[in-house]
Amino acid sequence: MSEQRPHFSTFRSRLLGRQRLFGTFVKLPTTQVIEMLGQMGYDFIIIDQEHAPLDRSITDLMIFAARASNMAPIVRIPEFTEANVLSVLDSGAMGIMVPHVASVEKATAIARAARYADGTRGFVGLSRASNWGSVGPVEHMRLQDSQVAVIPMIEDQHAIDLAGNIARVEGIDALFVGRGDLTASFRDDPEAAGKVAELARCVAAAAKDADTPLMMLPTTKPDMEFVTGLGATAIVISSDHGFIRNAATAALKDFRS
Repeated sequence: MSEQRPHFSTFRSRLLGRQRLFGTFVKLPTTQVIEMLGQMGYDFIIIDQEHAPLDRSITDLMIFAARASNMAPIVRIPEFTEANVLSVLDSGAMGIMVPHVASVEKATAIARAARYADGTRGFVGLSRASNWGSVGPVEHMRLQDSQVAVIPMIEDQHAIDLAGNIARVEGIDALFVGRGDLTASFRDDPEAAGKVAELARCVAAAAKDADTPLMMLPTTKPDMEFVTGLGATAIVISSDHGFIRNAATAALKDFRS
C-alpha cells in the first residue's frame, strides 16, 4: 500500500491542493500500530500529545515510524510554545496541529514558530528534519518552509467568528473543526448537536471564503457526507483507541453469540 502513496513529504502540497486525504489520531505510545496503519494505506497520522501520555522520546520514535511507513506524521502538541513546535519539527514531523486557537495573534505566532523565513524557528543542521544534513542549510530551510503544514484547531465558541481571520493568517495551511470540544461546551443542552453543526457550517464557510483547506473528523458514514458537503478534504477517521474498542467490542459480541 505504502508504495502507491505519494511521498510523505508531499502532504502539505496535497493538503493545499484539496486532495482527499485520510488519517487517524494515534494515542498509544508505540510504533507497531503506526507501521500497521502505513500498510493499510493511511496518508497521515496525528500523534496526539494533547490527550495521550506521549513524551518527547516516544514522539520522536513515532515520527520515525510514520516516515518509515510513508505516512506524514502530524503532531498535535499539548499547547502552543515555540519549544513544543521546534521539538516535533526537528524530529521530522511534517505538520503541527495546535488546540484552542482563538485569536489571530496566536495563529500568527504559531505560523512564525514553524517557519524559518520571516519566522522564529530555531536552526539546527543535523536532525531528522534535515535528513541528517544530507542537504545544505539553505535548502533545508527552504524545504521545511514549503513542506511543513500548520493546522490550528477551531474548538471554542468564541473562536467561531474569528475563524476567517485565523484562516487568512500567512502560514496557516488548514483549519480543523474541533466538534468534540464544541459539543462539550454545551454541556447537557439537548440541542447541542444542532448548534455544533451550525458552528461547523460557519467555520467551513469562513475557510472557503479564505480559500483555506478544511480538516474534520466524521463519526459515521452519514456524518462523512456532512463534512465532505462542508468542503472537508482532509478526513480524520477515529483513533487507535477507537479502532481497538470497536473491534474488540464487535469480536466479543460475535463470539459470545
